[in-house]
Amino acid sequence: MDLKIFFSAIDDTIVQSIDDIHAFFHAIRVNTHEMPDYKQADMAIIGLEEERGTVNNQGAASAADEIRSKLYRLKAGTYSYRIVDLGNLRNGINLEETQLRIKEVCSILLQNNVMPLLVGGTHDLDYGQFMAYEDLDKLVSILNVDAFLDLEESDRLGASRQHIHKMLLHEPNYLFNYNQLGHQSYLIDHVSISLLEKLYFDVYRLGLLKENIHEMEPVIRNADMMTFDITAIKASDACGNANAQPFGLSGEEACQVCWYAGLNEKLSSAGFYEYNPDYDDEHQTTARVVATMIWYFIEGFYNRKSEQDFKSNDYTRYVVSIENDPHTIVFYKSKLSEKWWMEVNYPLGKEKYARNCIVPCSYVDYQAANSGEVPERWISTHAKLI
Repeated sequence: MDLKIFFSAIDDTIVQSIDDIHAFFHAIRVNTHEMPDYKQADMAIIGLEEERGTVNNQGAASAADEIRSKLYRLKAGTYSYRIVDLGNLRNGINLEETQLRIKEVCSILLQNNVMPLLVGGTHDLDYGQFMAYEDLDKLVSILNVDAFLDLEESDRLGASRQHIHKMLLHEPNYLFNYNQLGHQSYLIDHVSISLLEKLYFDVYRLGLLKENIHEMEPVIRNADMMTFDITAIKASDACGNANAQPFGLSGEEACQVCWYAGLNEKLSSAGFYEYNPDYDDEHQTTARVVATMIWYFIEGFYNRKSEQDFKSNDYTRYVVSIENDPHTIVFYKSKLSEKWWMEVNYPLGKEKYARNCIVPCSYVDYQAANSGEVPERWISTHAKLI
């Protein structure tokens, strides 16, 4: 399908002064006058200009071009990028139509093994990102990085505070797991947390993330799509948001999360939402932070190790016996990256879960099993499989 009917070209003023031959801009193909061919690409950048889903963050519509102006000027990595920038997606006549356009474009890209990289707009646009997986005939795991849970049911708060609720209720249901990362307890309703926990979804507050960000790597490695709300980053590092908070991730920690996400071979789409240039400082610091996050995500992507064949000699297999059910747990450790996985058996007749039965874990889970404890990660995954 010819995607150019959905997109507007990027304004020349964003790129005309980029003279550095080593700049990221010169290592990719950008829709300035002609739509690049996406079919041979690894990744496609999509600018979003939709903001009708927010009540108080108007201005997010101009985020994509501001982020591009910073990203394009960063130094290109040492890899042979196969990245296209398709331009800015034209808005539909209403918010729902824009989300359907996002769904259609992302679905086409996913079917061609091209990763959609969505930049700009408000957080509710990730509903279109999520719907793109509807026809792929597989269960999907979501990673959401946000200071809020966005599970509100009140229309007065706008679609950008309700989109996760829509994903949970979406029919047909193809959501296997939902991971919430970086929420701040004093900003959310404890009832919402209880709801997610009853569904055996994993919820990690900001303090846990900052305490040991390396233990979050298996959580990030288990996602099919990432949706990142800039509100998760503290205002001193990212003030360009009407909902910016005094506490949150640092810019460095946000880049670390994006690096882990890029490394995740399972992850097939990512979105960066809620940046608002109207609230940014005179140096556009927030735009620089988001651009750097995207840069680290791309670098992580090009450092993937293709670690999915657990029967190969690239893995060491460990079988741990414990007294309680399940009596044995099988672990795999990669000889290449030293990452860990854990096998969770699925019931007969539920072969659709086979893709999700070997889950990322950490050495801490292996230690827990060796001490006779069933890891929490095993318990929560098994609860979703039965």
